[in-house]
Amino acid sequence: MTAAQIIDHGIHNGHLLKEARLRSGGLSLSLLNVGAVTRDLRLHHNGADRPLVLGFDDPAEYLANPDYLGAIAGRVAGRIKDARFELDGRVWSLAENEGRNQLHGGPGALSHVLWEMELLSDGAVRLCYHSPDGDNGYPGAVDFTVVARLDDMALEYHMTATVTQPTPISLAQHNYYNLAGGVGPIWDHRLHVDATGYLMLDETAVPNGEIAPLDGMHFDMRRGKSLGDLDPDRLGSDINLVFDAARDQAVPVASLTAPDGVRMRVFTDQPGAQVYTASGLTPNPGGLPGQKIDADMGVCFEPQGFPNAVNQAHFPDVIATPDRPYRQNLRLEFDTI
Repeated sequence: MTAAQIIDHGIHNGHLLKEARLRSGGLSLSLLNVGAVTRDLRLHHNGADRPLVLGFDDPAEYLANPDYLGAIAGRVAGRIKDARFELDGRVWSLAENEGRNQLHGGPGALSHVLWEMELLSDGAVRLCYHSPDGDNGYPGAVDFTVVARLDDMALEYHMTATVTQPTPISLAQHNYYNLAGGVGPIWDHRLHVDATGYLMLDETAVPNGEIAPLDGMHFDMRRGKSLGDLDPDRLGSDINLVFDAARDQAVPVASLTAPDGVRMRVFTDQPGAQVYTASGLTPNPGGLPGQKIDADMGVCFEPQGFPNAVNQAHFPDVIATPDRPYRQNLRLEFDTI
């Protein structure tokens, strides 16, 4: 059974911040109404609750949140080249927020707005947000829903979007994982990803349409070695890995393991995932107690549609329609090996 409650954190800069707290089995979870943020996720291990994600101690920090800690990124996660795309014979110009490109849906997107929050009868929490037609340049109004649920030793995110007209939708859950509690860098974590390739990037870090093999790359994570062994020069990774389209989704596509054996296994229905080892994470002294928020202190594993798919016809389709709503299911299972 899941114990659940919602608490108020008061008004900050005119925004009433709320937090949902869930506990089930050996896991506890905290989510905020700003950005549908996962603020805290803990595993009861060796007699204590260990943090598994980086988070801010002060909920008001998430009103800025330049690095998207724990947020839902979208309407479209990742970068869109020149902040534009063509759909149904019309060119749509989007709000730019990374040079000439758009990143994670643009300024003030899903990661930074206030969502409606409610508890469900089974102890899950549901967050909803209505994005109006023309929001950051996108066509159509969209109703987004994120349901987060604890299932004994697993955390599930179920994301949906219903639209009034064809429009691109591709969400990403942007946790920064550190399964050792966030007290040291993630180079000693082992990351295994059952990927078949990666998306090549142009000079502005936008996928250029080419899918390349992983052989010889420092982000070839198929071997399940530590991130430090894979990347001895500490180059860092910020790359989208491609999964086998015919893979069995009942089998984890990735696993992350701390030095003491605390493990997270990832199940997803998405065609790929962005892997980011936080080399550019903004230092912040206001982390959760005992945590250090700084470069290389976490790793993001963000299942999603291919970035810039709206400009690459051969990439998996990210267009939702009134008859074909958007859905994404993400399950994280935790254990000790």
